[in-house]
Amino acid sequence: MSLVPFAFEKIANGTKTIELRLNDPKRQVIAVGDHIVFRNTETDERLEVVVHMRYEFATFEELYATLPLSKCGYAENELSTAAPSDMYAYYADEQISRYGVVGIEVSCL
Repeated sequence: MSLVPFAFEKIANGTKTIELRLNDPKRQVIAVGDHIVFRNTETDERLEVVVHMRYEFATFEELYATLPLSKCGYAENELSTAAPSDMYAYYADEQISRYGVVGIEVSCL
C-alpha cells in the first residue's frame, strides 16, 4: 500500500498504529496476521507490518467517534481539530457509501 511520507514515517516510528482506508475490495481481504508492505510515495522506501486488528465502519464519522485518534496518526496537539472530513481529501462520499471504511491496526516487523 502506498503512503504519503508523513504517514509512512509515523508508522515507521510507531506513533501511528492504525491506518485508515476505504474498505474497498483490496482492503476487504486483509486479515489479522497478514503482512502488508507500505511504500513511501516519495522515496519508494518499503516497510513491512503485521495486521493485529481490523475495525470496520460505515463512515469516517463512526470511525473517528470510536477509535483512539492518537493511534491513527494525530499528534496530541492535533486531537482537538481532528475531523472525519480530513479523510475526504483522499476519498469521495460515493466511495465511502459504497464500501465503508476500515481502520487497520498494525505494528512494524
